[in-house]
Amino acid sequence: MGDGVTGRTAEEVGVKSVLTALDLLDCFSVAEELGVSDLARRLGVAKSTAHRLLTTLCARGITEKNVETGRYRLGLHLYELGQMAIDRVKLRQEAFPLLEELRERTGHSIHLSVPDSADAMYLERLLTLRGIRFLGTVGRRLPSHATSGGKVFAAFDPALAEARLSAGFPPITPYTIRAPGEYERSIDMVRARGYAASFDEFTVGISSVAAPIFGTDGAVRGAVSILDTTDRMRLRSQRTARLVVQAGNVLSRLPGL
Repeated sequence: MGDGVTGRTAEEVGVKSVLTALDLLDCFSVAEELGVSDLARRLGVAKSTAHRLLTTLCARGITEKNVETGRYRLGLHLYELGQMAIDRVKLRQEAFPLLEELRERTGHSIHLSVPDSADAMYLERLLTLRGIRFLGTVGRRLPSHATSGGKVFAAFDPALAEARLSAGFPPITPYTIRAPGEYERSIDMVRARGYAASFDEFTVGISSVAAPIFGTDGAVRGAVSILDTTDRMRLRSQRTARLVVQAGNVLSRLPGL
């Protein structure tokens, strides 16, 4: 039966509620805490609707209310589910021992990322003691044009390159790629070299070098990257590139990717 007003079925109403709840959770990707009024405005729904969704999500531990501020934030159960999802990714499971070995060998921070349309998603970060200082607040999703791993994805998958071109190039630092021509030249260089570099493009003073991880079908599945301060990276970029390419080659031979 319909809802008596718009003729929508109960199933359609339920699906819309689920989609709105997912949109609500996405709001927290750019804000640590949000109030009911703010969420309602962002979602374009009534405050009563936003409050009802939050009450339901809080009951399941997906969100929680900060009693001191009266605002809402993501809950620990959502973190638990997300961590389980990451832990069950085969690439992360298979790559972890080599990533640890690479960190021990270089003394640098090591990242493992996978493509997600116009972005790079980070499945693992192994930090050095000095790396914790400058990487502790970085999220798990970064725009691909500003990262070495993201450039690797675009260089070896035209669909991912097109996704970034369509999404544009937000200027994160003064050194971030900002124009399509610059972007295309950059990924052409990655194809020629077999690895990508990012100097000060996401955080001034921090740079990285990344190499692709290919699946058995030849498609790019991920990227392994080494990070350090820009000064140290410039001094050792060629050696670092060789090490990360070697790691990428080893990971590309893992079965079942």
